[in-house]
Amino acid sequence: MKTLQFFSGGNWISSKTEKYMDVYNPSTGEIIAKAPCCTEDEVKHAIESAKKAYPAWSATPALKRVQILYRVRDLIMEHLDELTALCATENGKSWGDAQGDVLKAKEGTEQAINAPNLLMGENLMDASSGVDTALYRESLGVFAGIVPFNFPAMIPMGWMAPMCIATGNTIVIKAASPTPMTCMRIAELYQEAGLPDGVLNIVTCSRNEAELFMKHRDIKGISFVGSTSVGLHIYKEAAANGKRVQALCEAKNHALVLEDAPIERTAAGIINAAFGCAGERCMALPVVVVQESIADQLVASLVKKAKALKVGESVGRDTDIGPVVTASHKQFVSNWIETGIAEGAELILDGRNCTVPGFENGFFMGPTIFDHVTSEMTVGIQEIFGPVLCIKRVKDFEEGLALMNGSPFANGSVIFTQNGYYAREFQKRTHGGMVGVNVGIPVPVGMFPFSGHKNSFFGDLHCLGKDGLRFYTESKCVTTRWFDEEEMKREKVDSWDGTI
Repeated sequence: MKTLQFFSGGNWISSKTEKYMDVYNPSTGEIIAKAPCCTEDEVKHAIESAKKAYPAWSATPALKRVQILYRVRDLIMEHLDELTALCATENGKSWGDAQGDVLKAKEGTEQAINAPNLLMGENLMDASSGVDTALYRESLGVFAGIVPFNFPAMIPMGWMAPMCIATGNTIVIKAASPTPMTCMRIAELYQEAGLPDGVLNIVTCSRNEAELFMKHRDIKGISFVGSTSVGLHIYKEAAANGKRVQALCEAKNHALVLEDAPIERTAAGIINAAFGCAGERCMALPVVVVQESIADQLVASLVKKAKALKVGESVGRDTDIGPVVTASHKQFVSNWIETGIAEGAELILDGRNCTVPGFENGFFMGPTIFDHVTSEMTVGIQEIFGPVLCIKRVKDFEEGLALMNGSPFANGSVIFTQNGYYAREFQKRTHGGMVGVNVGIPVPVGMFPFSGHKNSFFGDLHCLGKDGLRFYTESKCVTTRWFDEEEMKREKVDSWDGTI
């Protein structure tokens, strides 16, 4: 068992805390590491390290900054299997899902490498007579990243750190205490790539110590991914202290399946979207709204395909679904299944008694499907974050769209159809920020923003894409005028009369 350290100022430091948090291997149920609950002084140490590193790092030319990210990208690929195994072991993702997590960290790094192109400003010569105006984008200072357990590579080291660093800022990341090791290992690769001390810092702590990020005068902005209640709290507290915030929160993504959709192909897409990563992703597809005329056929296909999925050890190369992250989260998902039964939903596939031979102590949940879920049932409204799929039946497109748009969340939304008119109407009228047409998980590639709406996001600028770059920079307009010798002899002070 490892006792983990925190990373501050280029050094791995043993915490002086008396409180440590367990890191499990969800496949075996064994504790594999202890993560420190860093003290407030240790969190302050990391912030101070980032502050100290900022002046020199922000003054480093952008092209030199991204040279380090080139090396990080290559090191991620060089250590791909190692990082995949680490991610799968501490999170419980299947090998394929864990590898995808790591490759998304690589993709985010590649997008940040393009930062010099995006940082180029704008200018207008002779904005007024003899006056030129230029707009520049500049870094702000120290940022904080607060990370969930479900994507220990992609979110901290693909969404947050690369663009923040590429634009000349420094960062302190609060790694998720159930899954901190992948993030920490990639931080070591940043060191190996030559990142100056203090530019990237990693701590693990409780919510109490994390409150410091919202109030500390040296933190300029916070990027958060997690629950809506916590995200809203961070948004309010940080904004009240003059900080910019992007808070990516919960979801209850819906898919609308129309009667012209190909049943088997649609079912295959839904299965992957609903049960991949054991449903522990904010772009999972936990609700399918299906047109009544084909509902029985689709449900039968979904049950058949779900039963064929192999639940197994996370690092097994033939595993389709690994365990959920902790025993407490398994119980949380089980409680939601009980709630669905109590509310009157029809449980047609129950994954609660799933066991894997040789891994009887693992936190396994099999695919679970509820049919005849109504719009009033909380099991179909609130985020469960597990391998639970709810089927809602509607008579037509309009009823289905209205039901979907009634959700308080609007991260993603999907339609399965071969009808171009309805697909176009859906794109225009859905509340979802990320929209799929015959695509079960409509997460855009990294040059586009991850753009949730409603209670799925709080802030003005989403992460990734040009939004991400704008979040980590601020604009500065410079107006310049130069005089020739005759003009310098004049005593008259020129004034602008508003004309151009």
